Amino acid sequence: MSLRKLTSSFLSLSLFVALIAAPSSPAFAPVPAALMPTARAYRAASRPPVRGRYGMVSSVSEIASQTGAEVLKRGGNAIDAAVAVGLALSVVWPSAGNLGGGGFMVIRLANGKATTIDYREMGPARAHRNVYLDKNGEYIDESSTYGHMASGVPGTVAGLSYALEKYGTLKWADVAEPSRKLAADGFPVWHQLERSLKGAERQLSRYPETKRIFLRDGKPYEAGEIFRQPELAATFERMIKNGPKDFYTGKTARLIEESMRRADKGGKPWMTMDDLANYRPVEREPLRTTYRGHEIITMPPPSSGGVAMIEMLNILERYDLRSMGAGSSKSTHYLVEAMRRAFADRAEYLGDPDFVKVPVAGLISRKYADHLATTINPDQASTSESVKHGNPAPYESDETTHFTVVDKDGNVVTNTYTLNDSYGNKITVEGAGFLLNNEMDDFAPKPGSPNFYGLIQGESNAVAARKRPLSSMTPTIVLKDGNLWFAVGSPGGPTIINTVTQVIINIIDYGMDIQQAIDWPRVHHQWMPDEIRYEPFGLAPDVITRLLQMGHKLTDKPRHMGDAEGIMIEDKTTIRLGGSDPRLDGKSVGY
Repeated sequence: MSLRKLTSSFLSLSLFVALIAAPSSPAFAPVPAALMPTARAYRAASRPPVRGRYGMVSSVSEIASQTGAEVLKRGGNAIDAAVAVGLALSVVWPSAGNLGGGGFMVIRLANGKATTIDYREMGPARAHRNVYLDKNGEYIDESSTYGHMASGVPGTVAGLSYALEKYGTLKWADVAEPSRKLAADGFPVWHQLERSLKGAERQLSRYPETKRIFLRDGKPYEAGEIFRQPELAATFERMIKNGPKDFYTGKTARLIEESMRRADKGGKPWMTMDDLANYRPVEREPLRTTYRGHEIITMPPPSSGGVAMIEMLNILERYDLRSMGAGSSKSTHYLVEAMRRAFADRAEYLGDPDFVKVPVAGLISRKYADHLATTINPDQASTSESVKHGNPAPYESDETTHFTVVDKDGNVVTNTYTLNDSYGNKITVEGAGFLLNNEMDDFAPKPGSPNFYGLIQGESNAVAARKRPLSSMTPTIVLKDGNLWFAVGSPGGPTIINTVTQVIINIIDYGMDIQQAIDWPRVHHQWMPDEIRYEPFGLAPDVITRLLQMGHKLTDKPRHMGDAEGIMIEDKTTIRLGGSDPRLDGKSVGY
């Protein structure tokens, strides 16, 4: 490569990484095509992934990743380390790391066994279809996003402790103690946490206890200051002494119910100790498919992520994306059209499989993908109004954060969990020090109307007691020749599905390593609204022009999306390669 081309490649990569890691996205302005990132530039100039011979942890926080790596060094396996990371993130990344939320974990053991743990939140006993609607059937503003009634029954503690007990090797106290210490002694606030807390200052100030703890009563933390959380440390101490059951049947459960009672002012609380005591995680069979010969293992419903991702990959497998080139107008066109169709089906069919029949086999059928591909015009964009949900029945056989861990034996955990919106419902449980989720908005508070993320959802995802809301979380493992190749996931609401799909395509179709695949700019389409979102300077001007000519609609406010965290096994050496997203300054730690 000539010096001129190499310099341009480095400039292209540096420009994009700097932009997506910037505090805010700049207003859109065309830039010379010579400065746009290309796959060749990324391969030539991308920062290398973190290398580790025996183990690797990738997460949004260097502190949490280091916590997990220390567990691996002490002889713990990937499940032990993953639980430690999940607990540590509840201390150091409170916008999404949590005790008061829920999520999904995909595990593949070195012996080849794969499983998933669904610890998604559930609707309390008081939940019902019209709970967020007024007497005229209209949505009550903010009722499913702020306040106590926005919270589902938390599943994180139950899910992590279940995984540890069944697949880990260490005791609960061993993996929880580092987080207790972090909360009690404090940790230095880093730039992204400072930025996150300040960015949410208005919303967090709505509730006195939240304002006191996370905003220091109106004096937000600056980077480098020590953030201590004594109430949260006490919660960890109780769970270490009494076991994780304390969260569901002990003093912590009582503190949650008391918080609910204060909000209901003497009425029946939205969430009770009975709701907490009755919560159970569910171990489910993973979804499996192949993409260009590589086996993929991912999350089944009530996550919509795995189904939608497989549906998209099945469509895209019919096209030679490699020859089209990463970021080209043609490859972007096919990618967007696959997204459009998968999200239309998501709106109609996906929900909690314990409550509604989800036609999974039809939706992930290759014959169904064959049919959908015939509806894509190679030279003209579809309109979302014309793209309705398909009919998979004939093909039937019947703010969030992510972390990934691989240990020395090849056990792998890929886990996404969340409070839903950043800092959940913004309410901190008095005396317990942790935030509650606003996961009830992931139901369809009013079926057929958009939720917080603009997603249209149907009756399959209507609110109900003890039902789990639909999710977009997509923790995924990919195998090569039957062995672990890479694992990845991301936060980002509905953009999660498309982020993970694009990372997979970047690796398999375009030959990128895990870090290059994560760094590469992303696009997003979710059927409704009918528009392509793209990252700042992520589409070349000529690509934008061609997509507009084809009839696509592009938002004029580009912004970054996702925070992918992944690990890849290097060919021949079996070195663990950690890839963390520059969008939130994530960190991988290996040994």
